[in-house]
Amino acid sequence: MAGIDLRNKLEDGGIVYGTMLSLSRNPRWARAIGQLNFDYVIIDNEHSAYSRGEVADFISAINTTGTTTIIRVPIPSSHYVTMALDAGAHGVLVPYCETVEEVKEVVAAARWRPLKGSLVDRVIETGEFPSEKSKAYLERRNLNTVVMIGIESVPAAENLEEILEVGGIDAIFVGPNDMSITMGIPDQYDHPDFEEMLRFVIGTSAARNIPVAVHLQSVELSTKWIREGVRFVLHKTDVGALHEGFQRDFNQLRQVGDEISGQTTEKAKKSDVVI
Repeated sequence: MAGIDLRNKLEDGGIVYGTMLSLSRNPRWARAIGQLNFDYVIIDNEHSAYSRGEVADFISAINTTGTTTIIRVPIPSSHYVTMALDAGAHGVLVPYCETVEEVKEVVAAARWRPLKGSLVDRVIETGEFPSEKSKAYLERRNLNTVVMIGIESVPAAENLEEILEVGGIDAIFVGPNDMSITMGIPDQYDHPDFEEMLRFVIGTSAARNIPVAVHLQSVELSTKWIREGVRFVLHKTDVGALHEGFQRDFNQLRQVGDEISGQTTEKAKKSDVVI
């Protein structure tokens, strides 16, 4: 699935499914990822220690599987947006945007690269291009680009309607950990205020046919919010899925072994990795 296919599916009201990669590095992981039939994967370049070269190699490998590649860039900066797209990614997730000005900068970089400076500012503000030929060229060049904007704080949510007016946004991303911290209720994802916040973001975005991704770590929570309108399903991370699978299997195996041996072995702990 190329970026334009993902965008078309979402614009038609469809649901897409994917995960975030924060630990996988070797491009040989691409085969396993491809066999999972994800619509997309997000490679985390905000909290994970990927180098620029590693990101480019990983993108190249995953692109061969027909999976849309999206890079979570470190900060809301046009420089990082264009680096990710120049490396071959189909899209960018721009984290922790709070202002219209930040969103205009990153949307301009994603939608109209390589146009820069005052000329791209003019495109965003007035819709005026250097020429109709330049407009058509840039539209073709950036046809596959997926733009996700991170709404991860109370100030961002307060500015959401104005942010959506910028245009050129394909999806809104909510980071539950960051959002709940700014609300004063860290990781309380069943708190009524947190649920109200998610419903506000989902409803406000849906009014413009813009889907929302909420990065959740349990099937129960992901299921709940799909039923409540999430169409950009972002479930777990590679490290979370790996840890949970081994934890479940080996705790069962240790229980059997303890029954046979009469010993008590220490069980695997829940992952404390926060992405």
